[in-house]
Amino acid sequence: MTNSNYTLLIGDPSYSSWSLRGWLAFNLGNIPVNLRITRFYQPGFAEDLEPFYPAKTVPAVLCSDGSVWTDSLAIIEELATRHPQSGLLPDNPRDRATARSLMAEMHSGFMALRSECPMNTRTAYTETPFSAEVKEDLDRLERLWSVRSGKWLFGPYSAADAYFAPVAARIAGYSLPVSDQAQAYVDAHLGSIYFRQFRALGLTFDQQITYVRDFPEKPWPGPAPLKAKATNRTDSVNKVCPYSGKAVHEFLEFNGKIYGFCNPRCRDKTVIDPEAWPAFMALTV
Repeated sequence: MTNSNYTLLIGDPSYSSWSLRGWLAFNLGNIPVNLRITRFYQPGFAEDLEPFYPAKTVPAVLCSDGSVWTDSLAIIEELATRHPQSGLLPDNPRDRATARSLMAEMHSGFMALRSECPMNTRTAYTETPFSAEVKEDLDRLERLWSVRSGKWLFGPYSAADAYFAPVAARIAGYSLPVSDQAQAYVDAHLGSIYFRQFRALGLTFDQQITYVRDFPEKPWPGPAPLKAKATNRTDSVNKVCPYSGKAVHEFLEFNGKIYGFCNPRCRDKTVIDPEAWPAFMALTV
């Protein structure tokens, strides 16, 4: 476990859009955090939440000062306050105010898009029927994203972009129609190393059927991952896990060499998308 003042509880990474925002906030700000993952609709969910009282859902943060933060927007704002050099919010006052407005609108709106197209990064569909209300949400996103002058909304990737990452996953996963400019923003999210890490982490868990739709499927539209596979060979290049620093017990093969990890999840998330994990890729140089 990381030595940190913060413990973050998130839900299933494949499905929990709010968890994605909270997880991105720590990673974007390069803020160390102890990560715990709970499963929706499982008997242990309530027990996992107990240390984070009064939280009733995820994400939730337990701080070493005893405070508990129970909402993704509150998490981002509190992290930005406590870590002003993190870059979570733009330095420019005008951009910062606009970023906060965008996050607030996303936080409280777009109900049709959320309900009809729940986030599921395990699969994608070639086409999806959608309502007039979803089309209104998409049109509103086009307008909000028009503030973007580069790859991201306000220069470097910020918390405002993190807030729209689950929306990008929905547009991509359900093949929703947007303009070329909006699609470029969606593609930037899919290619983000942090988004790819979160998606890979989710794929290490078994699938739940809650968000599966009966539509024609297609491969996930993000960057094609490099090829790797789990192996029983133990002649690894490294003796300690690139993530935890602990002794290795699980192994994968990549480009003809063997690499070790401290547990199956560390190995599996790397097998799923090796390039998403700089600490692993550094071993391969």
